[in-house]
Amino acid sequence: MDERATSAMLYLDGVHVSFDGFHAINNLSLTIEPGEMRAIIGPNGAGKTTMMDIITGKTRPDEGEVYFDGKVDLTRLDETEIAELGIGRKFQKPTVFESQSVEDNLRLALNVDHRVRGTLFWKETSTEARKIEEVLGIIRLGDARNRLAGSLSHGQKQWLEIGMLLAQDPKLLLVDEPVAGMTDVETHQTAELLKQINREKTVMVVEHDMTFVRELGVRVTCLHEGSVLAEGTLDQVSSNERVIEVYLGR
Repeated sequence: MDERATSAMLYLDGVHVSFDGFHAINNLSLTIEPGEMRAIIGPNGAGKTTMMDIITGKTRPDEGEVYFDGKVDLTRLDETEIAELGIGRKFQKPTVFESQSVEDNLRLALNVDHRVRGTLFWKETSTEARKIEEVLGIIRLGDARNRLAGSLSHGQKQWLEIGMLLAQDPKLLLVDEPVAGMTDVETHQTAELLKQINREKTVMVVEHDMTFVRELGVRVTCLHEGSVLAEGTLDQVSSNERVIEVYLGR
């Protein structure tokens, strides 16, 4: 790895993955610096989900380097080990405990001992209580703390799941299509929420909603056929002839 790679929060170089002869990821190289937020766009089948599967240990690359926090080789670790390092992933469909309150969902997500003995004798510390208060403020659900998660709107469930990731105190958040199905107001609020999170965390956002991506105001990477097609500001990427041809249309 070169000096730039050692400073990166996330570093992928020459990554290949094939499934039954289909090249899902093809010589993919990507670098995200600490404290950066990056938007990943691209057509269906571009390799966005497979890339996140590789980063989180769900899929092992056939070739290439994948490093986290400048020094950790993610290709040698399993999903649990990678999560414990500080990589949190939010899938497109929210998965919250609907029969539990908002606050209890966050409490369940805290980095505490979840083994039987640890659970039986667990008492919330003042530090953990402050963490829950902090997360409730960030995700704008303080007034809904005692509501059952199942009663929340779709957008609020998305925020709660992001909050559950924050409760685990990750260094890097991978967020998959966070505004799919949201109202315009919720979409705007989600952009503000992610920008607030980005003050302290590194964030990768996969998204199709270009209005939302523009509101984030971050560097954009467009994937196509498993590799980087274009990278830059949204204006630069969206004016690229190949990006227009394969993804945005005219």
